[in-house]
Amino acid sequence: MTTPKNTMDRTANRELLGNGTFKFACHDGVSCFTRCCHNADMYLYPYDIVRMKQNLNMTSEEFLVAHTTTAIRDMPTFPNVMLKMSDRQGNPCTFLTEKGCTIYSDRPYSCRAYPLEPAIYGDADGSMRMQYYVMHHDYCKGHGEDQVWTAKAWMADQEMEAYNEPNSCWARIAARFQANSFSSQNIDFNSPPMKMAFMASYNMDTFRRFVFESSFLSRYVVPQQQLDAVKQDDLELLMLGLSWIERFLFSEGPLEERA
Repeated sequence: MTTPKNTMDRTANRELLGNGTFKFACHDGVSCFTRCCHNADMYLYPYDIVRMKQNLNMTSEEFLVAHTTTAIRDMPTFPNVMLKMSDRQGNPCTFLTEKGCTIYSDRPYSCRAYPLEPAIYGDADGSMRMQYYVMHHDYCKGHGEDQVWTAKAWMADQEMEAYNEPNSCWARIAARFQANSFSSQNIDFNSPPMKMAFMASYNMDTFRRFVFESSFLSRYVVPQQQLDAVKQDDLELLMLGLSWIERFLFSEGPLEERA
């Protein structure tokens, strides 16, 4: 299983990088600057939502309504969340200006990684591995620049380390959704369990209320130090949410139920 990959509206070739190197640079002196920010069919990870909604000082619900769309694609019982493009000519990203991205420090993982595509493979048994691909779009001139990168160097330069843990946890859950183990139970994306899982992965503000205002804490063991953290820290809350999904839907993971 691999997490969803970004797709664009023009021809793209993807090559396995492995331990090799690639040439790339993106700046306002490249003729195609911001071209990749138009008409993008971009999947968003749960941690992308956390970073962007905080940047914009919005609630998760407000951000989801204003800036995302959903569709059923590679996960039959769970909706993929995509970044909504604007209605301006060429359908540029809502956050794009002539000078570049207005949320650049908190741009989505796929934007951050481009042209690298880190494919996180998570099997249903919980094992994880990662492979690196380089995307080549016919409009992108950044590959003609002289800077040489390894995958490790590029990811460090783009400050992607903070995404590793939440994205790996999400990939493990997405692998289970893609396996469609719920079809025999007549569960689809409109079923209450899937709506709860969506809340715990993408709607942090609603999930926080669920944790503290429902019977959640009487049913699950959450150490006080972790509980104090999730009151204020959306990343800590997201990690709790992903752990809860694993326990709630698959009876797995570190979150313990009370006896």
